[in-house]
Amino acid sequence: MEKLDLCMDKGELVGLIGPNGAGKTTVFNMITGVYVPTSGDILFLGERLNGKKPYQITSLGVGRTFQNIRLFSNLSVLDNVRTACHLHSKEGMISSVLRTDTFLEEEESLTSKALKFLKILGLESLKDEKAKNLPYGQQRRLEIARALATDPKLLLLDEPTAGMNPQETLNLMDLIKNLKEKFDLTILLIEHDMKVVMGICERILVLDYGIKIAEGPPEKIKKDPKVIEAYLGEEMK
Repeated sequence: MEKLDLCMDKGELVGLIGPNGAGKTTVFNMITGVYVPTSGDILFLGERLNGKKPYQITSLGVGRTFQNIRLFSNLSVLDNVRTACHLHSKEGMISSVLRTDTFLEEEESLTSKALKFLKILGLESLKDEKAKNLPYGQQRRLEIARALATDPKLLLLDEPTAGMNPQETLNLMDLIKNLKEKFDLTILLIEHDMKVVMGICERILVLDYGIKIAEGPPEKIKKDPKVIEAYLGEEMK
């Protein structure tokens, strides 16, 4: 990937688009520590992320979903989210083994927190169902609930509407906007559905073979000749 400059202001909802192989998910993997950049710096709230482990970056406030869903398929819906809640657990292994009062109190608190996110994502009634038994669209929602449970300040959404029908897509668009406001989130979104990108993103960045070819508001991007040639195929109405 060529040198890429990407800056986001607090509270922005930015879209990252481009053809397959453009490097979009690579950007996410660099930010979250899956890949280590060979040059340049990745800064989050003034802290350099280069070389940090994914769990360390998550604990700093960067949450994400994945292009290919990565749930704990044999765990319940509730336990998938409870697992993420434990990122900020204060109780150690000894109190866990001894099941101290403080451990039990914290477990109750984390369960309540997990249920709150399931309710927001419309999954509360499915809390005891195994994750693998959920329809695809609900698995996507569960991934978002799990990401929110890590208390992110920056949320990276990798194709959140993939596999959804038109009504599910519209509902998720509204949900993403509401989550941004409710939790004061900054969101970076990868998405191939241009109706989603143009409908909710305030700014769009376009990659082609690892190079940024355009950046700006939706109205500018959908008329950009380079973007039309590399990705859109024709000017959007």
